[in-house]
Amino acid sequence: MSTPSPHCALCGIALGERLCRDSEGKSPAFCPTQNFSEVKEENSALYEGETKRFAKNAAIQEASCYEGREQGYAHLRPAKPRIEEIIEFAQKMGYQKLGLAFCMGLRNEAKAVELLLQKRGFEVVSVICKVGNSDKSTLGIDEEDKLIPHTPEAMCDPLLQARLLNESQTDFNIMLGLCVGHDSLFLKASEALCTVFAVKDRLLGHNPLAAIYTLESYYRSLKEG
Repeated sequence: MSTPSPHCALCGIALGERLCRDSEGKSPAFCPTQNFSEVKEENSALYEGETKRFAKNAAIQEASCYEGREQGYAHLRPAKPRIEEIIEFAQKMGYQKLGLAFCMGLRNEAKAVELLLQKRGFEVVSVICKVGNSDKSTLGIDEEDKLIPHTPEAMCDPLLQARLLNESQTDFNIMLGLCVGHDSLFLKASEALCTVFAVKDRLLGHNPLAAIYTLESYYRSLKEG
């Protein structure tokens, strides 16, 4: 019998009683902590050198984002917004030059972010999604698939965004509002490790979880396909 694929999102065990949190905890049949111990051991070898330092600082940063830690888990309360987390993490890593890959639709937010990062002592290289002004027709799409058919329309070029940041030798790249798919290509091409400041959700003001929070009410139609 083959080992079940993980479905951690569907685990019904109370958080504090799960095997992934407590070595004496419980686990469902699909639990990867229970079923993939050999893979875990192999994976441990990946945490060496710079990767280990990166992961260590990420863990330190996570803890620093809560107050009330000395009183126990039930008393934890968030203390920092994500932009502050990004700044502090970059400082912990000793990064000097940050890349900012952003969507044209969030150009005002990108300007505010770049100025803030500069004020905090970083050198910033920012590249907009439409860089290069290559027409969407080069992708082989039909005119009807453009926003405004039969007019010149620049494509988003995440590969060029990544390449320009690569050539600038950025230490760490920040993604701001790249489209679904474009973000994937950027992550694939970026030589520096990346973090996401905000994702694009045109309808929900870049708060995509709003559709999940209202899945049983306003967005119940999503379940019907």
